[in-house]
Amino acid sequence: MPRIKILRNLTLVALAIITVRLFAIQILEHDIWVAKASDQHTLLETITAGRGEIYMMDKGEPVAVVLNQTVYQIVIDPGFTDKDQIKSALEKYAKDYIVVNLDEVYSTEGLRYSIVAKNVPYSIATKIAAEGIDYVWLKEGNSRVYPEGEMASTILGFVNADGLGQYGVEGSLNHLLAGKDGTLKTVSDINNVALSIGSDNIKIPAEDGKDIVLTIDRGLESGVEEIMQDFLNNSSATNAAVLIMDPNTGEVLAMTALPNYDPADYGNVKDASAYLNQVTEVPYEPASIFKSFVYSAAINEGKMSADTTFYNKGYENIDGNTIKNAEQRLNNQYVDMKTALYWSFNTGSIHALKLLGDNDAEITAAAREKLYDYYANKFRLNQPTGIELIESEGFVWDPHAEIYGLNAAYANMTFGQNLSATMIETATAFSAVVNGGRYITPTIVKGTLEKNGTITPLENTEKIDEKILKESTSATMREMLINNRSWKVRGGVDRPGYAIGGKTGTAQVLVNGAYDSSMQNLVGSYIGFLGPSGELPQYVVMAKAWGEGQALQGTDVINLFDSISHFLISYEKIQPVL
Repeated sequence: MPRIKILRNLTLVALAIITVRLFAIQILEHDIWVAKASDQHTLLETITAGRGEIYMMDKGEPVAVVLNQTVYQIVIDPGFTDKDQIKSALEKYAKDYIVVNLDEVYSTEGLRYSIVAKNVPYSIATKIAAEGIDYVWLKEGNSRVYPEGEMASTILGFVNADGLGQYGVEGSLNHLLAGKDGTLKTVSDINNVALSIGSDNIKIPAEDGKDIVLTIDRGLESGVEEIMQDFLNNSSATNAAVLIMDPNTGEVLAMTALPNYDPADYGNVKDASAYLNQVTEVPYEPASIFKSFVYSAAINEGKMSADTTFYNKGYENIDGNTIKNAEQRLNNQYVDMKTALYWSFNTGSIHALKLLGDNDAEITAAAREKLYDYYANKFRLNQPTGIELIESEGFVWDPHAEIYGLNAAYANMTFGQNLSATMIETATAFSAVVNGGRYITPTIVKGTLEKNGTITPLENTEKIDEKILKESTSATMREMLINNRSWKVRGGVDRPGYAIGGKTGTAQVLVNGAYDSSMQNLVGSYIGFLGPSGELPQYVVMAKAWGEGQALQGTDVINLFDSISHFLISYEKIQPVL
C-alpha cells in the first residue's frame, strides 16, 4: 500500500510539472516557440533583382543593345527524383545546359536539393516539365541577350555564369545594372522546398537594376566597325582600334577594337586579352602624336610661335644618344616650327622642349619641369580620365627621376616615346588642344533611362571642365594641324568647306626591354579633328593599327582616318562652309 501511494504521489508531481510546463509554453512562452517553429518551417530565399538593360543612341532615341531573356534552372531532389528519368530528360532536351555530374549528385549522401541545369530556355524547360518527373522544379531567372552580336563588345562586356558583370560597361557599372536582391520568406516542407509563394510572403522586395543609356551612336559605331574591317582586310594590320568623341562635350560617340568577340559566347576566345578595351585599358607609346602637346605647351608659355625658327641638323646628340629625324630632308638649314611639325621632325619637338627652359642650346631641369607640368597636370596624360569604364593610366617620367639619360628620356617624350598613354587619355588631351583649350572629362554614359522615357544623368559624378590653354594657342595649333593635311601630302582627299587637321604617330615597339632597331615592329596611329571651316571642331577621331611583326606607320593609318571622316560627314550631314 505505501508503494502505491508513493507511485500515486510521484505521478501527481509529474503531472503537475507537465501542467506547469505546458502553461509556460502555451501561455508565457507562446511567442518564443511560435518563432522557433516558424524558423524550422520557413524558407528564406533570395529574390534575384532584374538586371538593367543597356541602350545606345540611334537618331536621337535610345535603342536597346543589351536585353534580358527569361531562362530557368532545373532543380531536383535526389532523394525522390528518379535518376534514370531525369538523366534521360536532360540529355534529350537540355544537354548543353547541364552543370553537374548526375552520378556525383546521386552519390552524395543526404543531398536533397541540386541545381542540375542553368540558363535553360523556356521552350526546353517546358518540355522537361511535361515529362512529369517527381520532385523536379523550374526556377525562373534571367540571362543576357546581345542582339548586335559582336558589335561594341569591348564597350559592353558580358555577364558571367554567376550573374556578375565583367569588363566593359557590364563590369564598370555592375553596381547600377545589377540592382539589389530581395528576400523571400515562405513556408517550406520537410525537404526545405517552398510550398507557397505570394506577395505577403516577401520580406524584402528586390530592387531592379538601372537601365543605362550610352553616348555611343549605334549607327556610327556599326559604320565605323565596317570601315575598320575593310581596312584590316586590305592592310598588313591584324588589329585596329578607333575612338570618336565630341571635343566640346567629352561625349564618346564610337569606341571599338577589332577583332572583337561575341559577349553571348564570351568563353569562345583564345585568351582573356580579347576582353580588354584597347582604348581605355591598354597604354602604349603614341609617338609623334605627342608633338601636338609639346608644341602647345611652348606656344602657350609664349616661348615660340609657328614661325619661330631653329637650325635643323637632322639629329640631336643627348646624353650620348643620337636622335634622328625619320624624314631626312631640310637638313643643315633653318626651318620654322610649322614646317618641323609638317615633316614631323624630332629635332623640332626637342627644340620646343629646350625653349620651355629658356635655353635653346640644351635641355634644362626647368624645361623638364615645365613639360611635366603640361603632360601630367594639365593634359593629365599619366592618370585615368574618369570615363565610366575600366581604365589604366599612362606613365610620364618625373622631371627629377634618378635615371641615367633623363634628358634623353625627356627628348623622346616630346615625340611620344619613353612614356605611355591610353587612347582615351591621348584623345582627351588632344581635344583640349583643338577645342579652344578646355580639358573636359570624357563620358560614355548619357544617363539612366526612366520608365517614362526620360534620361536622368548619373548622380555623384565629378566632371572636369578646365581651361588649360589659351584660345590663341588652340587656334594656332588648329591651323598648324590643318596644314599637316595639305594637298601636297594628302592629294586633295579632304572636301572643300571643311576644316580637317591631324597628326601621325609611328612608334617603335619594345622587344625584350629594348626598342626594335630593325623597325619591323611598329605601331601606327593617327589623331585628327573635323568640322565646318571656320568653326570649332565637332569631332576628334583617333585610330591605331598594329600586328605582331608588322611595321605599321602613321601614314598607313591616315587612310583609315580618311574613310571614317568621310563617313562622319555623310552620316552626321555636316554642312560645309565655303
